Amino acid sequence: MLIKLSLTALKQTYSYEYGIRFALGGLATVLAGAVGARFGVSVGGLFLALPAIFCASATLIESHERRAKEKAGLSGRRRGQEAAALDAAGAALGGIGLVAFAAVFHVTVTASVVGAFIAALVTWAIISVSPWWIRRKLRTVFNHPRGHRPPSADNPSLFP
Repeated sequence: MLIKLSLTALKQTYSYEYGIRFALGGLATVLAGAVGARFGVSVGGLFLALPAIFCASATLIESHERRAKEKAGLSGRRRGQEAAALDAAGAALGGIGLVAFAAVFHVTVTASVVGAFIAALVTWAIISVSPWWIRRKLRTVFNHPRGHRPPSADNPSLFP
């Protein structure tokens, strides 16, 4: 699967859904600010690491997928749950990468701000993208065992 930008999702989203996303995102930001005011900015910043609109987007993804399947006359409940779970897994990987970014930046910022930012960005990319890439490669390996080739005209040994 290639990572790509698709603007078709914008057409599938109702205007009230944007309101829900912005309201929950704003609420998460206010909560992080309140935590920061009470316990300090270091702790409040950890709460900003939570994707502010994840809560809303997970429910919206589920409802979009379910509606799409129901239009086709199928039950979309399971598909919606799987799509939301996949989004949650991606958010978790991004969150782990963000923690790694913060740790590397914190350790290296005294030497050079620009260097710390570059090192932290590379760390984030490695931590966030590597598990996805490894999973993709392992899925390909396990789904297509070595040495197995589908029957074809170029592979006559598979035909009696």
